[in-house]
Amino acid sequence: MEDTVKKRAWYVGMFIAAAALYVWSFLGAEFEWSRFARSFPNAADFIARMLPPDPSETGSLLEALLVTVQMALLGTTFGAVLSLPLGVAASRNLASPWLFWCARGLLNVIRAVPSVVWGLFFVAAVGLGPLAGVAALTFYTTGYLGKFYYETFESLENSAAQALAAGGASRVQVFQYALLPQSLPLLLNYTLFIFEYSIRAATILGVVGAGGIGYYLTVYFGNFEYQKAAMLMLILLAVVLVMDGLSALVRRALVEPPPRPAAAPSA
Repeated sequence: MEDTVKKRAWYVGMFIAAAALYVWSFLGAEFEWSRFARSFPNAADFIARMLPPDPSETGSLLEALLVTVQMALLGTTFGAVLSLPLGVAASRNLASPWLFWCARGLLNVIRAVPSVVWGLFFVAAVGLGPLAGVAALTFYTTGYLGKFYYETFESLENSAAQALAAGGASRVQVFQYALLPQSLPLLLNYTLFIFEYSIRAATILGVVGAGGIGYYLTVYFGNFEYQKAAMLMLILLAVVLVMDGLSALVRRALVEPPPRPAAAPSA
C-alpha cells in the first residue's frame, strides 16, 4: 500500500513538473494563438507569389542537385566510417572507463556544433565549393551516427557476448562475432536515415557557400524570385520521395530475412 502511494505521488509530481516546464516554454517563446490567426493572409500571399513554379532553370537546378546528393553520399559514408570506432569506444559494455568518457566527450563536442557552423568553418578552411560541404557533413554525421551506434551496442542482448568472453575471447573478438552481427540491421537503418537527412542538410550548407543546390535557394529568395524557388522546392520534394522509396527497398533487401521457400506438395 505504501509503495502504491509513493508511486502515485511520484507520477503526480512528474505531471506537475512537466506542466510547469511547458508553461515556462510557452512564456519564453512568446506563444500567442492570436498571432497565428492573423498570419493566414500573409501566408496565403507568400504562397501566391510562388505560383506557378518557374521551370526555366530546371537544368541548372538538376546539376546542382546531383552535386548535393554526391556531397550527402560522401559525407555520410565518411561519417559512418569514423562513427563505428567512436561508437565502440563510447559504449559502456565495450570500452574502458577512460576511453568511454573521452569518446563520448568528443562526440558531444562534434554534435554541439550546428551543420551551418561546420559549413562556415570548412568554407574558411578549404574555400568555397562542394569539398567544404563534404567535410562539414562528415563531421556533422559523425556526431549523430556515433551516438546512434553506441546506443545500439549498449542495448543489445549480451548472452552471446558473455559466453564468448567466458571462453577467453578478447573484446575485439566479442564485438566482431557477437555484437556486430546483432547490431548490423539497426546500424544500417540509422545510416540510411542520416543519408536521407544529409541531403536536406547539404541544401542548407549550400546557403553558406559549401556547394550544391542551396546556392540557388539563397539567390532566388534574395532576389524575390519566388516562382523559381517553388520549382527548386518541388525538385527537392521529388528527391526526398525517391530517396525514401530507395531506402525502403535497401532495408527490405539487406535487413529483412528472405522468404522461406514453400514446401513441396506431397504426392
